Amino acid sequence: MLVSTAGAPAAHTVNQGRPSFFRRFFATGHGVFALVIVLGAALRGLVMLGYDTAQLYWYDSFTYLDTAVHLQPSGAFHPAGYSFFLRLLLPFHSVELVAGVQHVIGLGMASMIYLVLRRRSLPGWGATLATLPVLFDPAFLRLEHSVLSDTQVIFLVVAALTVLLWRTRPSVRACAVVGLLLALAGLTRTVAVPLLGLVLIHLIVRRAGRRQVIALAVAGLLPLVGYASWYQAYHGRFALSGSDGVALWARTMTFADCSVIKPPAEESKLCPNGTVVDAASEYVWAAGASLNRLPGDRFSHNDLARSFALRAIAAQPLDYLGAVVHDTSLAFAWTPVRHPLRVSPALTFPHGSWPLPAFPLIDKVRGEYDGDIRGMSSVEPYGSVLSTYEYPAVLHGPLFGIILLLGGLGSIGRRRAVPLPWMTAVFLLVAPVAALDFDHRYMLPAIPVACLAAALGVTTLAARLRRT
Repeated sequence: MLVSTAGAPAAHTVNQGRPSFFRRFFATGHGVFALVIVLGAALRGLVMLGYDTAQLYWYDSFTYLDTAVHLQPSGAFHPAGYSFFLRLLLPFHSVELVAGVQHVIGLGMASMIYLVLRRRSLPGWGATLATLPVLFDPAFLRLEHSVLSDTQVIFLVVAALTVLLWRTRPSVRACAVVGLLLALAGLTRTVAVPLLGLVLIHLIVRRAGRRQVIALAVAGLLPLVGYASWYQAYHGRFALSGSDGVALWARTMTFADCSVIKPPAEESKLCPNGTVVDAASEYVWAAGASLNRLPGDRFSHNDLARSFALRAIAAQPLDYLGAVVHDTSLAFAWTPVRHPLRVSPALTFPHGSWPLPAFPLIDKVRGEYDGDIRGMSSVEPYGSVLSTYEYPAVLHGPLFGIILLLGGLGSIGRRRAVPLPWMTAVFLLVAPVAALDFDHRYMLPAIPVACLAAALGVTTLAARLRRT
């Protein structure tokens, strides 16, 4: 059977009429983000070239690394969630590889924010705008290049929100994944543990379904209970860390008045003794502070410190609230505030060399995790190029306030996607201050979530304007 082709167009004509791959890609709105994330990756590559190893801090980094080798929960500040990640990379014996993987994780955070916003019908340029702080703020890149738990906890929280917001009504499986991610976040940084309760309340209020609530609760609580049992086996106390009381005691030292509190004799040893430092968190380490004058290690008095702190807050609730509000307001200052005085916001990339102190734990970790552990130094010419990079200070202060405001305004109403990210951002900002102190590093986890909430909030506000 013969088929006439007289009216069929020539093959080359069809090909000429079909848009190229790049034209189709940019037509979807993804092109802007593709360009931005390539620039973000290039900046991270420059950071890897600009420093000869990862940044290590005494004593946090070495505690994490030591726990990764021996898999024994630390009795002080840090739960072992981040050490589990370091354990996965132990066969490579390279802290520089740890930094490289964390830089990839940073790009992954930006990608998740972009994808969930596009899923919620934001245009490509708008979704891309929300990822810029994560991609280009030196504070995030410096955390990625450090052996610290911050990058991991931010990634886990953003991942949990991404899974939860992917559908209007999350499935049972999605809720189980969210519970597990939030449990891992809590095991990385204990301040994230209450987020599990916040998300549970969100599901109940939104009537997500009984099975969804149960799945999230079980998947979230089981890892926490399991870790607390493991901690108890080593330290005799069912907990995630041994520092919550010490931290809260330090918080109260900026306002505690024992003539008002009237603590019992044992707790009165922790009253302010005239030692004055420039920030609440400094009391944890100040040699003259009342806690550090007690015999034994400061963390051995954790329960006593917690009892005093709770009594102080109950006796002086307005003073406690005033201290939290004042220190939280530092996040919105036009001119960044050094708080504590030895800590300034990371708006640039440092240039120079940073030798490690001489401590037995450092030599121990060098022998067990990475034999090439040393103080970080800049590498030329890349280090000099990085030193010229400066992030506008205003983006850490007033603009952050505007971002939170937009998310808050967008949360008012019936839109389901906005309130949870905004409440999560506010919690991540305030909780560290309420539990210990303000620090520019501690506020960073709130920024990506606040950008996500603001982007969703703007779409809600725009929809309201169209309706009116």
